[in-house]
Amino acid sequence: MSYILHRAPKSGLSTAVAGNGPYIIDSSGKRYLDASGGAAVSCLGHSHRGVIEAIKAQLDRLPYAHSGFFTNEPSEALAEHLVARAPAGLEKVYFVSGGSEANETALKLARQYFYEKGETQRSRFIARHQSYHGNTLGALAVGGNPGRREVYRPLLKETTHISPCHAYRYRRPEESEEAYGRRVADELEQALLELGPETVIGFIAETVVGATLGAVPPVAGYFKRIREICDRYGVLLILDEVMSGMGRTGTLYACEQDGIAPDILTCAKGLGAGYQPIGACLLSGEIYDTIIGGSGSFMHGFTYIGHPAACAGALAVQRAVESEDLLARVRAQGAALRAALEDRFGNHRHVGDIRGRGLFLGLELVQDRAAKTAFDPALKLNARIKARAMELGLLCYPSGGTLDGRRGDHVLLAPPFIIGAPEIEEIVERLGQAIDRVLAEAAAGTAEHQ
Repeated sequence: MSYILHRAPKSGLSTAVAGNGPYIIDSSGKRYLDASGGAAVSCLGHSHRGVIEAIKAQLDRLPYAHSGFFTNEPSEALAEHLVARAPAGLEKVYFVSGGSEANETALKLARQYFYEKGETQRSRFIARHQSYHGNTLGALAVGGNPGRREVYRPLLKETTHISPCHAYRYRRPEESEEAYGRRVADELEQALLELGPETVIGFIAETVVGATLGAVPPVAGYFKRIREICDRYGVLLILDEVMSGMGRTGTLYACEQDGIAPDILTCAKGLGAGYQPIGACLLSGEIYDTIIGGSGSFMHGFTYIGHPAACAGALAVQRAVESEDLLARVRAQGAALRAALEDRFGNHRHVGDIRGRGLFLGLELVQDRAAKTAFDPALKLNARIKARAMELGLLCYPSGGTLDGRRGDHVLLAPPFIIGAPEIEEIVERLGQAIDRVLAEAAAGTAEHQ
């Protein structure tokens, strides 16, 4: 019997007891290749000695000091490291304990910025359908996945949602990628004009959409057009890189590949690689100066912001990414994994799209490739693929509701940056077995009921 309220209490869970590189080991001794990094978290694998020793050393010196009384050396050093490598204009950092807190912080920071400027009428956010920004109420309100929002809808602040940039699903046959990107980006301008741009605080979007769509990158030029629109109407651009940032897509910040800089950027998962809970909100010098020149303080806070041990661990993670040249490895191994997926699933009758950047890749499952029709949600393909893959010793991240929060299935892959050719072969082989077995079982079950 467990005294924990687990995510799915009726489902039994194995007990994880150890980690070894890209593998997790349970209490029975079974090894699982972690091809999703948990939820795109474990970028260094599960046993990086340098990170573990850095956390231990910090605990010996100082485990905790409240940020209302002190700053601390690891948080200052980590902030300097991140800002020195950040897109132009991002000059300060606010540390939190995870991605939801980071996005909640971004929303409140953006509101206070305009409050300090005297533009108190600005209270609205614009976001995208099928986005996910976290589970706190503010982050859930700007999120665009109906399934995740439904239970809590009466508690959520009204948010305007526009179309995602999802070329596989929504680009018209006659459109170039550039024309498609401009069309969906221009929905932001239309929404601003309908709402009144003077009432809008900002636009929030995942640079590469993670959990709800399955590693969907923007088309070229999309975010440049978004940046132009935000600048024209004086609203803030907030980029959520909780999943896609910190090297996951092959550059430290995912938006580097789109040639833009946001006003606020959030990151988490790969920041600390799972060794300690940590997230961060990076903000522009303009936002910082406005608040400091106004009230002088950010009206927000959490108990564990700037936690010394968490920051020491994250700094060791980021230093390892540099010293071990892991960004180059992400690009190389990401290309190798994608090629292997294309070879195995490129002509698969039920895999409609293989997409992503770096080691952040997704496969969308379809009943019919030509029509791109989704499977019946009642089949619960994503849950069955996850379970079957675990039986085979593979951890992947399948999700449902890819189309509209209810219909559609995809599998997200985000393995540790340290994987090599043997692990890539293992990922593709076991994933192929899991998908094919589940689809065969589903087909057999459907035939029985006809």
